[in-house]
Amino acid sequence: MYIKRHVEQTILEAAQSFPCIVIYGPRQVGKSTTINFLFGDSVPMVTLDDTDDRNLALNNPRLFLERYGWPLIIDEIQKAPNLLDEIKIKIDEQRLKWLKSNEQRQLMYILTGSNRFELQEGISDSLAGRCGVIEMLSLSQAEKYSLSTQLFSPDINRLTDLERNLKEYYRPRSAIFQDIFNGGMPDVFTGISKREIYFKAYVDTYIEKDVKKLIAAASEMQFRNFISIVALRTSQELHYDEIARSVGIDVRTCKKWISILETSGVVYLLQPYMANISNRIIKAPKLYFTDTGLCSYLCKWPNAEMLENCAMSGAFFETYVVGEMVKNFYAHGQTPKDFLFYYRDIDQKEIDLLLVDGQSICPIEIKKGITPKKASKNFNVLGKYNMEIKNGLVIDCCDKIRPINASSYYIPVYLL
Repeated sequence: MYIKRHVEQTILEAAQSFPCIVIYGPRQVGKSTTINFLFGDSVPMVTLDDTDDRNLALNNPRLFLERYGWPLIIDEIQKAPNLLDEIKIKIDEQRLKWLKSNEQRQLMYILTGSNRFELQEGISDSLAGRCGVIEMLSLSQAEKYSLSTQLFSPDINRLTDLERNLKEYYRPRSAIFQDIFNGGMPDVFTGISKREIYFKAYVDTYIEKDVKKLIAAASEMQFRNFISIVALRTSQELHYDEIARSVGIDVRTCKKWISILETSGVVYLLQPYMANISNRIIKAPKLYFTDTGLCSYLCKWPNAEMLENCAMSGAFFETYVVGEMVKNFYAHGQTPKDFLFYYRDIDQKEIDLLLVDGQSICPIEIKKGITPKKASKNFNVLGKYNMEIKNGLVIDCCDKIRPINASSYYIPVYLL
């Protein structure tokens, strides 16, 4: 069963603009499946999981590329990073031929990989300016329910039109928390894999294949404890010293391990908004797991009902909403770190999410229940910025858009 991904159009547009495209993302979110669906009928694919192909790529990368030619899909490219220099040479040679013959440039290579640590530096050094980079995360709620989507806009008229078209997809809070509990991994969503068995194997594979070579061998059990402790802090400000004390590691190691989680797409760091005012702004980022199913597994919640009613339910709902926003931006070829921030100052005034676009700013609060009017009480702190303040949004589990006041609205979470 193939699930249509909203990033498909972004991938196709990149394929028309660059001779090489690279698909980044955590393990098992559907990178290879999506590429095979889009290009598999016309572009041959080779995976470096195959021992013979991997050995050839490692020992004689030029012969490897000559043997397979182009266009070519190379899966698990991080297993032979020395291929990147040869790909650069091939692209530059072909570019010169296109220039001399006045031919239209074509897509030559599609690269996918799960281990970004081993890829990122090589891509930056060898293929800068030659490749388009696309990020993929696990399934969004719109993808799960086969809904079309556009880049998120806080415009209330557009949201009202969206509500008119999607009102049959309203889900009560219990159903939303079932989505949160299961997460967005395709194999769990489709029922191919049992949730508990899947996530146990996922963590084992992630540590064995992605993490082990980056940490001391004796630290594996500590890292397992670390990732669970970090999961318990989803949607909180990131304080390295506190996490380090809880795990029993030094702050330097904690920073390195958080970097590993972020680089591999397991967590997302939401930065505070600062616009040269900001000695009064708290500078620590907030940390969110990108897949709520993995996060709830690591926190050992046994079912969706207990998750909905536990002390962390608000944190999980916020993680879910931020994750949906991040996935939406990635799917439409945008970098969420350019647009999404949070606000908190030393007076403890906080806004969960700011959507900043040029000279406009939209405040967004995230509440798991239908909330009282005070949910938007801090929106007025943004008046100190010399920017257009858009209508504020309170995203919760309500069934329809409702006005709070002249400039703020409740928005159902299913509209994301």
